[in-house]
Amino acid sequence: MEKSTERRRVGKCGAGDLAGILRKSWYRLRLSVRHPARVPTWDAVVLTAASPEQAALYDWQLERAKRMGRIAASTITLAVPDPDGARIGSGAATLHAISALARHLLRSGLAPPQVSSNNEDALLASSNGLSNDDDALPLVVDFMSKWHILLLHAGGDSKRVPWANPMGKVFLPLPYLAEDNPDGPVPLLFDHILAISSSARQAFKGEGGIFIMTGDVLPCFDSSALELPDDASCIITVPITLDIAFNHGVVVASRNGIINENYSLFLVDNLLQKPSMKELTDNQAILLDGRTLLDTGIIALRGKAWVDLVILAYSSSHKMIQELLGRRMELSLYEDLVAAWVPAKHEWLKQRPLGKELLNALGGQKMFSYCADGLSFLHFGTSNEVLDHLSGSDSGLIGRRHLCSIPETTVCDIAASAVILSSQISAGVSIGEDSMVYDSVLSGRIQIGSLSIVVGVNTEAACVEAQKKIEFVLPDRHCLWEVPLIGCMGTIFIYCGLQDNPKKSVEDDGTFCGKPWRKFLIDLGIQEADLWSSPHAEDKCLWSAKIFPILSPSKMLTSCMWLIGSRIFDCKDMLFMWKSSQRFSLEELHRSIDFSRICTSSSNHHANLASGIANACIKYGLLGRDISQLCDEILQKGTTSGTEICKELLALCPTFEVQNPSVLPRSRACQVRVDLLRACGYETAASKLEQQVWTAVANETASAVKYHTQDQVFYSAETNSTFLLDVDHDRILFKPRRAVVELPVRVDFVGGWSDTPPWSLERSGCVLNMAITLGGSLPIRAEIETTMNTGILIIDDTENQLHIKDPTSVRTPFDKDDPFRLVKSALLVSGILRHNILEKCGLRIMTFANVPRGSGLGTSSILAAAVVKGLLCLLKGDESNENVARIVLVLEQVMGTGGGWQDQIGGLYPGIKCTNSFPGQPLRLLVIPLVPSPQLIMDLEQRLLVVFTGQVRLANQVLQKVVTRYLRRDNMLVSSIKRLAALSKMGREALMNGDLDEVGDIMLEAWRLHQELDPYCSNEFVDKLFAFADPYCCGYKLVGAGGGGFALLLARNQNSAMELRQELENTKDFHVKVYNWSIFLG
Repeated sequence: MEKSTERRRVGKCGAGDLAGILRKSWYRLRLSVRHPARVPTWDAVVLTAASPEQAALYDWQLERAKRMGRIAASTITLAVPDPDGARIGSGAATLHAISALARHLLRSGLAPPQVSSNNEDALLASSNGLSNDDDALPLVVDFMSKWHILLLHAGGDSKRVPWANPMGKVFLPLPYLAEDNPDGPVPLLFDHILAISSSARQAFKGEGGIFIMTGDVLPCFDSSALELPDDASCIITVPITLDIAFNHGVVVASRNGIINENYSLFLVDNLLQKPSMKELTDNQAILLDGRTLLDTGIIALRGKAWVDLVILAYSSSHKMIQELLGRRMELSLYEDLVAAWVPAKHEWLKQRPLGKELLNALGGQKMFSYCADGLSFLHFGTSNEVLDHLSGSDSGLIGRRHLCSIPETTVCDIAASAVILSSQISAGVSIGEDSMVYDSVLSGRIQIGSLSIVVGVNTEAACVEAQKKIEFVLPDRHCLWEVPLIGCMGTIFIYCGLQDNPKKSVEDDGTFCGKPWRKFLIDLGIQEADLWSSPHAEDKCLWSAKIFPILSPSKMLTSCMWLIGSRIFDCKDMLFMWKSSQRFSLEELHRSIDFSRICTSSSNHHANLASGIANACIKYGLLGRDISQLCDEILQKGTTSGTEICKELLALCPTFEVQNPSVLPRSRACQVRVDLLRACGYETAASKLEQQVWTAVANETASAVKYHTQDQVFYSAETNSTFLLDVDHDRILFKPRRAVVELPVRVDFVGGWSDTPPWSLERSGCVLNMAITLGGSLPIRAEIETTMNTGILIIDDTENQLHIKDPTSVRTPFDKDDPFRLVKSALLVSGILRHNILEKCGLRIMTFANVPRGSGLGTSSILAAAVVKGLLCLLKGDESNENVARIVLVLEQVMGTGGGWQDQIGGLYPGIKCTNSFPGQPLRLLVIPLVPSPQLIMDLEQRLLVVFTGQVRLANQVLQKVVTRYLRRDNMLVSSIKRLAALSKMGREALMNGDLDEVGDIMLEAWRLHQELDPYCSNEFVDKLFAFADPYCCGYKLVGAGGGGFALLLARNQNSAMELRQELENTKDFHVKVYNWSIFLG
């Protein structure tokens, strides 16, 4: 038997657990899509479909998932219909899908040259079972055996969720975490399945294989912990109570295996289907705690077991399927196919159709049970279950308003708990509690009751027909949907009760719209013969009832209310109109849906919604939406019409001259124009304007630091001024002086990026970092002294020298390869170049940084702080740490490297500190020093390893990407930086409480968020280093922006720290250096 449609959630996890699992899974999915070379993704994602038409719809959805960043561009996607639209069972569908993927790769030229160069006809004939080409088969098998495939069974009809039939149940909306990205597409069940499965990819390691799941269940578990046995099949199981086991598949596992804290791995002894208590007892299926193992429907194959399956699918699936079709039988994955790997089932399997063939091909390998203790199910077997998941204990994760257009609350009545997704709601519409409206346009006097579902409905045509006088009522607990039909220009409205079971017959207490069939027929005067042609009682059910008429839009809605009973009509007139119309049953509709029109209509609908949102954002708002992402959706309307809409949006943008920069930063306004220009295809103009974005960021930073001057920090085509300090030159008398500034470096625990302009100029920031010495000394040093000779001599620690005869020649922009641009920038922002002391003497500036290049320890900013502090000392200016920190913030913009305030704060202020920034004029910094106990200092210095990875990184390479995403108002980035700032405050409390284990957890989350901001902040070497250190550590991360440099490894205890240090110093796998360090307390 196939998997029961009554399967429900068997292991309950709280909303917090579910949120954590989903967020971690989505993080892994996004990382694998954005950087598949570092985080491997699936080589192919394959969906089974019921028909070629449904497969075409699935292909469109798969391409859309690629465009939306759900699937990597390198991943092959394919939807495979069952042969001739016939039901062949999940086992045969699995073999057919594998064979179809191989044929697709051959036809597409995606196979390696040694495979593709062979006789293609012979290869394809072999795959169809029409040839026994012994030379062709090994080539294809060898190629396919290295692939990693995700297979989702998504075919068939959704009788219990009939409104999901047009889209496919796997693509029904599930807006968990939708609020994390309010300008992105509505998350679908398919998207969450992709996220959960993405972490399972690592379990295959160096071997190829397949991961098989069903499309109507979301298994919620951390699949990153998945362990798969070598050269075997593996079924994922979960402990459940016996009452649930009686209605499902049960796995009997041996008593010997691997037992871990979170999972266990055992050989499978037997498989039971809906077992009785006696069967459970006789087969020793009951665990010590009184539960048993549920078959979750998730199966993985790796190594030799995968090779065997590929051989069977490629060489024999065509013949096997033809035999099944001829005998009108099915081959189940969960009974027949898996039985080949379980010796106790072999005798039973021999009596089954094609059982001997399965044994001969697959019987040489074993099956294991991977028991995931924390796994829970979200099942979508009925419409009622779908709404339960939107309003139950996990409802806090739901985005209830997503990409929708809703009028003000005084002209419509929409319950707060209603879920409105990708829909346009007009004035006069009412939607009740806990209802869901998806992909719809509702206009007119429309009343949707509570606990109802509306999908794909557009009432505009009905309003036009009725001259805007349309009135429609959908009572509580009903479903309404609309689909286009093949060979028909119009559409048809379909409806049923929320709890109707289309499979239940009249004799079996079946219902329509909540009413028993017999009462429904009597009330409306309808005869059974009007609905069913079959004389057999078991055939008389909602699935086969010819009840849905094709009429004009307004008349169809009127018929709907008559049939549902939501309004009273003249029964005689309505019955005549209904009987006179062409009518369809759900069964006929399933075969008559125009899937291509669904794709086109959906694209246009989403583009129109995105266009309306972008239009309102530009016209009435402060450009707070992600215009770039909205334009991506608009362009799906079609190359011409989508581009024209983007041009209209560009024309709406106000000019810079009329914008108030104190309300709308110019950097943001410029970025919106850049995004719109690119959407319109004006790449040259966009690239030119992009330079103004960075100029605007620099000037906004200078303005926030030096708020009462109008001077700008850049020489450019528009200005020739420089940033000046407020120094009374006449009151400062020159005297020969020398200033020496020595500073520590900093390591940051968490909060980086919240200190970086333009974020810190517009939003609050918070960073937790610490000043440290390396090797017992302060690594940063600047020596500045006046000289009798005019001009400026700059010397760095590598003996490079530069003599500037004319100080007024120092101007921006600087060459990015100029080794002296840091000191030149310091000269500019300090104001010394325009001081009269340089008229009579010169300067000698020496800089030292005893830190590897690209360390991530804030070296350049702290060195800049040392130089600025030294220059201000000579000028007797304000050399306070706060003033120096703000000036260095401007200096980095002048240099062109960008950067925030945390580096200079980390080096200027001793010890551990939690620093908050508050946007405004001026930017305010509040440094809160922590007063560590001697015990905390000792624990930190013993457990925290400061390791140089040897990987050179430049912060500005990462920074530019992150800043651009912020200027676009990328919602995922904004939420990530908010979380980093919040973690800083949590980290401060953890340190003050001496809880270094919690600090470790915070470091791990911070590292995950840094990779969310930019996946290239790490690399394969760093990933391997952290994997090596993981058993010893409670937390780790790269310091600074990442990409290389130094790593912090926080060991679980002192012994673990000593062991890890010894391992790192002795291993030949990592050429790293572990530094001796101490907290610099001043």
